Amino acid sequence: MKIGTPKEVFGGENRVAMTPDSALQLQKLGYECAIESGAGANAGFSDETYAAAGVEIVKTAAALWKAADIIAKVRQPNEAELKRLTKDKTLISFFNPAGNEDGMALAKSKGANVIAMEMVPRISRAQKMDALSSMANIAGYRAVIEAGNNFGRFFTGQITAAGKVPPAKVLVVGAGVAGLAAIGTSTSLGAITLAFDVRPEVAEQVESMGAEFVYLDFEEEQQDGAATGGYASVSSPEFREAQLAKFRELAPEVDIVITTALIPNREAPELWTEDMVKAMKPGSVIVDLAAEKGGNCKLTVADEKIVTDNGVTIIGYTDFPSRMAAQASTLYATNIRHMMTDLTPEKDGQINHNMEDDVIRGATVTFQGDITFPPPPPKVKAIAAQKKETPKELTAEEKRANEVAAFKAQTKFQVTLLTVGAVLMLIVGAFAPASFMSHFIVFALACFVGFQVIWGVSHSLHTPLMAVTNAISGIVILGALLQIGSSDWLVVILSAISVLIASINIVGGFMVTRRMLAMFQKS
Repeated sequence: MKIGTPKEVFGGENRVAMTPDSALQLQKLGYECAIESGAGANAGFSDETYAAAGVEIVKTAAALWKAADIIAKVRQPNEAELKRLTKDKTLISFFNPAGNEDGMALAKSKGANVIAMEMVPRISRAQKMDALSSMANIAGYRAVIEAGNNFGRFFTGQITAAGKVPPAKVLVVGAGVAGLAAIGTSTSLGAITLAFDVRPEVAEQVESMGAEFVYLDFEEEQQDGAATGGYASVSSPEFREAQLAKFRELAPEVDIVITTALIPNREAPELWTEDMVKAMKPGSVIVDLAAEKGGNCKLTVADEKIVTDNGVTIIGYTDFPSRMAAQASTLYATNIRHMMTDLTPEKDGQINHNMEDDVIRGATVTFQGDITFPPPPPKVKAIAAQKKETPKELTAEEKRANEVAAFKAQTKFQVTLLTVGAVLMLIVGAFAPASFMSHFIVFALACFVGFQVIWGVSHSLHTPLMAVTNAISGIVILGALLQIGSSDWLVVILSAISVLIASINIVGGFMVTRRMLAMFQKS
């Protein structure tokens, strides 16, 4: 079968769904690859590069749609493109099924199979084909770059001979993939970064990236992210009011606001109101990544950059991934290639559209003349951070009771061990010669004392303890050397083994010590 990629017809779209590298991988699956002439030019991939990778260059879109069995696109296809579908074709693309009923009906009437890349379920196995996350990652990074381009100061604070420059203060609303990418970029540039999300379980991720999580003084049972495909759920009116109150408090303080909040199959929630914009300082910047779905900011205009009367710049671009076309195309083409790998289990160049597979079923919106959207919930839970139980603070009496119980249990255990050891020694002593018993008693005491000493040391000190006390193995070597001249061949063999093992311990101990000391030396 042949996979074809046409040039994107959406205005300003620079991405392409197939790169020369992904084409090579698709050919290993048994497919032939074709691309419309000039389809990759805006992303930096020339026709010559594709031809060198074994991709057929087709002059027109009509010829490509006719020749290809599988069409891989980026943007939602328009009516003219959908009319080119036939019963034997498969379309893989962003499709917006929730808001594209006419498109699904047209694809159904054509009998074509359509896989919507935004419908890939967020389960562990499907991460490699999660195109929404790939594009959101780029959008979050680019949002900070665009903000910096429109912000009149440094992100990081500086103290120079010419004066002191304070660091920028950035607020990221929404800690999904795009939000975390924005947080990482912002903190890397040296800004003071705050982040808010309705899912408190993401606070640990935010703080691990060097940002401060904004908590609300509000108790609400949040829906588990796994139950909503890893996305935030709709909040109650009371929670929303508490959230807006917190944002009004932060508005005069922050220099840059990046909003990323989206709820699947809904318009973007309004989180940054007009009065918040008016409260911001002149020169501040708002980047609204939800502009395509109506925007999180009340004043956002899709695909435009506006400056308010009080000097706040609001950026509502909807093509952030397209502004980094080479990188975005590479990631998206990789997502497509992984989807094709799942669709081709035999690697024979033939699609096996298995509707029993969670990932394939979840992403399929039309199949064999039927509309299959919305899909059933996946059998496997979505990826979501697990909520941590807050440990209960024990009272002084409870702590004391636990300590006494632990002491009693440890004492009982040690008494049991001593009793068992004494019985064994009596049994052995009744039959063994006196010379054996003297050695056996020393051995037993050494094991007992050594166990008690090592077991009582904190785990964090085990490495330095090993580095020093392994040198005690020298005593073992001395004892073994004294016994190695014995007339008993078994004693000679055991003594030689003791020398070998103890020598390894000594060398290893000093090697560990040397490495540890080297960690504290200045290079």
